[in-house]
Order: sequence, then structure tokens, then C-alpha cells
Amino acid sequence: MRFGIDLGGTKIELLALDDDGRERLRRRVATPQGDYRATLAAIAGLVEEAERELGVRGRVGVGTPGALSRVTGRLKNANSQCLNGQPLREDLAALLGRPVRIANDADCFALSEASDGAAAGARVVFGVILGTGTGAGIVVDGRLLNGPNAIAGEWGHNPLPWPADEERPGPACYCGRRGCIETWLSGPGLAADHRRRHAEALDAARIAARAAAGDAACQASLARYVDRLARALAHVINLLDPDVIVLGGGLGRIEALYREVPACWGRYVFSDRVDTRLLAPRFGDASGVRGAAWLWPVDGADGREGLPGLRPA
Repeated sequence: MRFGIDLGGTKIELLALDDDGRERLRRRVATPQGDYRATLAAIAGLVEEAERELGVRGRVGVGTPGALSRVTGRLKNANSQCLNGQPLREDLAALLGRPVRIANDADCFALSEASDGAAAGARVVFGVILGTGTGAGIVVDGRLLNGPNAIAGEWGHNPLPWPADEERPGPACYCGRRGCIETWLSGPGLAADHRRRHAEALDAARIAARAAAGDAACQASLARYVDRLARALAHVINLLDPDVIVLGGGLGRIEALYREVPACWGRYVFSDRVDTRLLAPRFGDASGVRGAAWLWPVDGADGREGLPGLRPA
């Protein structure tokens, strides 16, 4: 049995997969805000509850915001800032009494969708998370790119491309800079933009729902979001030229994005046509947690991490 943990900014989800990749159990709890020790306890509680219910001990993989530093082994670059600088892998291993594997949550998402998800068979895949934060993972020829700095796909902390005058210098980001893609394209980023422009406090889901129902202010906010997402993804297409881009996270459920962003990004892509496909994830909200479970191979041997048929770095 393999347990995947999706450690998100608002929820922690556990998924249990058997050796055939079948889902056996799924549970979720709210993420303790700003409390590292409580976050560890919540993860351990999910694992212990699953093992009691299934009657079997499992191997644990965790998809987390940020990445493990190659220098210290501690977490870095997480938008859940209480995790930064913490020995998450070691603390979880001690708490659970077993080795734990950790990968970036967007990498787990990209692995899942590139293996047998929406992007199955595609040569170059860019898997995006649009949620509490904004990140991405890259799979090329079935191989997860990582890089010497463990930041491949850290798309959210580049500046928004081709900014308009009113978008400069941009909102402050927790990373210490201003105008990062994450400050515009995350769920909180969309909500903040709507509040600034229309003096109305709505979360991203309500903005999307009201836009679909004809609310003019929400339609204007969503139109700005579409153009910013088109610019940000055009930058990726100009650099990486992926076959497929898959959108995950809460905002990836906005159906209008799959029509309107490709209709818009052609004005920014340096090509006479754009054949990159923008797709919704096959496994939806389960894709990231599913990828985390597959960080352990079926036979449990220590070796290459990743889904069947993939050769991650």
C-alpha cells in the first residue's frame, strides 16, 4: 500500500493506492495555519487513521509546496511559510517510524498527468498548479526535470510578462519581490485584484461563478485574469514549447479558461500558430496526491521515483 499526501495551503489530503494503482481510501483535513508542529501531527493522524481502517502499513510520499534544499535538506520556497527551513522529511520519518519521500506538489501533479492522465503520450508537458499558490512541474520524454537548484518549473516567482502600467510594480509577494506571477494568478491573487478594482471581497470560486452568471464586475476580473494567464503561459511556450499544458488547482476548474486563454495567447507567442494544447487534468484534485503516492515504486525498492513508465531525475 502506498499513501500519497498532498500538503496544501488550506487542506491536507491522503490517498491510499494498492499495487494495481486502485484508490482504496481518501481522507482530508484542514491545514493548521502557521503551525508546523500541528501540520506534522495532522499528517501523522491521517496516516494512522488510514492504516487502522485498511489494516495495513503503507509507504508514504508527500507532495509539498516548495522543495528540499540541496544544501541543508530542509524545505525552501514554500508559500506556507511555517514550513520553510524545517526538516520536514526527517521530522515526518521520525513521527511515522519509516522513510518518507517528498517532492514538490506541482512536480507530483505533472508526473501524474504525464503518465496516464490528460497529457499521456505527450513529449513535453508543463503541469501548472493554480491554487493557494502558483507553481509548475516539467516532464520531458517521460522524465521529470529537477535541476541543480531543485527549482525547475518555479514559474510563479517570475514577474508577470508584458505588464501594463497599472500592473507595475505589482503586489508584494512573500518571496520579497513584487509583481510575481503568483500574486496575480493564485486564488488569493484573483480575489485581491477584484477587491482592488471593484471594492468587493469575493474568493476566486465566487468570482468565477458570478462571472458565469453574468455579473459585469466579476466578468471584468475574470477577463483580466485570462489575459494575465495567457501572457504567463505564452512566456512558457516561447521558452519551453510544450506539447501540452495541464491546469490543476482550484482555479483549474474554471471551464472558461480552456476556451479563452488559447484564444488570447497567440498575440504573445513568438510563432505564426500555436499548437500547444491547454487541458484540464484527467484526475482532477486527485492528481497531485496520486503522484505523491507513486513516489514509491510498486515493489517498494529504493530506486527511481515516479510513476510507471516514467524516468524522473
